[in-house]
Amino acid sequence: MAKAKRKSKTPARGKAKAKKPAKVKARAKRAPRRVKKARPVKKAPRAARKAGPVSPLREISAKKIADVVARLSMEANYDLEHDVLEALERGLGAEISPVGKEIFNQLLENAAIARNERMPICQDTGLAVIFVDLGQDAHVTGGLLDEAINEGVRRGYTEGYLRKSVLGDPLRRVNTKDNTPAVIHTRIVPGDRLRLWVVPKGGGSENMSKIAMLKPADGIEGVKKFVAESVRIASANPCPPIVVGVGIGGSFEQCAENAKRALLRTIGSAHPDAFYADLEGELLRIINDLGVGPMGLGGRITALAVHIEAAPCHIASLPVAVNINCHAARHKTAVL
Repeated sequence: MAKAKRKSKTPARGKAKAKKPAKVKARAKRAPRRVKKARPVKKAPRAARKAGPVSPLREISAKKIADVVARLSMEANYDLEHDVLEALERGLGAEISPVGKEIFNQLLENAAIARNERMPICQDTGLAVIFVDLGQDAHVTGGLLDEAINEGVRRGYTEGYLRKSVLGDPLRRVNTKDNTPAVIHTRIVPGDRLRLWVVPKGGGSENMSKIAMLKPADGIEGVKKFVAESVRIASANPCPPIVVGVGIGGSFEQCAENAKRALLRTIGSAHPDAFYADLEGELLRIINDLGVGPMGLGGRITALAVHIEAAPCHIASLPVAVNINCHAARHKTAVL
């Protein structure tokens, strides 16, 4: 019996060797990547779309600020504002004392000489007090605001030959020789402008300032008594006829600042609140009835005006401050 032929392991010639399937590692079939849909851009409110793009901050150079402060420092000491001159003219007309009338005439003549000769109205050219309203959309470039203001004061008092009255330390008492540093009060306000008030403050009137933390029970009568007594004690020292700034309410330091800020108002302008406008008029009558008179020599007109600034205060407090300006109520302002 014939033996069965073994099947050859080698393929027949000409036939392609069958490929074994390659061992492929099983991979988990990835799900197709989900493409995130872009979130829709929220539209700006209709009012904002109408307003258009946001404007950049308005730039104000520090050099310009210094230039303006230098100019105002000189002008404030040479030129009394129209409201002050008009108040002195009204005082002259209302004064009944012959000596008082003569003093008013001398004050008006002195103001004219200072303006025409470009000389200081008073030998005490004051501590430079600067009030600043800085718009929140304004940006000072090229330097710091306070440094620009002090540079302006330095130049104004040096170039204008104004007396330097500032000491670097209250106890060691060495003069800084350029009337700096200034006292600067800055508020942030709406808008893109910067407004400056330059207010030289003499020592004679400033030394007559007073503040009291009254009891709420003292009320309006306590306020009137304190203001009148402060002026009576001051007497001739602040060189009347004076302008009286009164701060009522707030905290200790805010009350004092408001008393000085009240002096920025146009002399004789009425308070926008009728209640305080009436109180200003009553205080002016009380003060003029004291009989101190021009330069303390007796007469009808001791004060040209009383201006009040009031602020909210604590339930347990009633702060009152008095800040006095002499007859030369020096102040100049500019808007940048």
